[in-house]
Amino acid sequence: MRKQVIEYTSPLDALISLTKQLCNYEIKYHTDSADFFAQYQQGKTGDDEDAMDWASNYRHYLALRQELESKLRNVA
Repeated sequence: MRKQVIEYTSPLDALISLTKQLCNYEIKYHTDSADFFAQYQQGKTGDDEDAMDWASNYRHYLALRQELESKLRNVA
């Protein structure tokens, strides 16, 4: 299956989109993304497409959140 590439105009737009995607996985699997990711890193989850996408999205979410928090700290 071919992945669609989406470009965002700002890191905040990307963060919002990733948050929505993570929420969809959380609802589907009845698991918090942070809990899933901890299990994933320990090799306790499968390596199916959903797990790989979820982990990738969560890594991206964490990086964007850190970037935005850093920018906000530097504004003051």
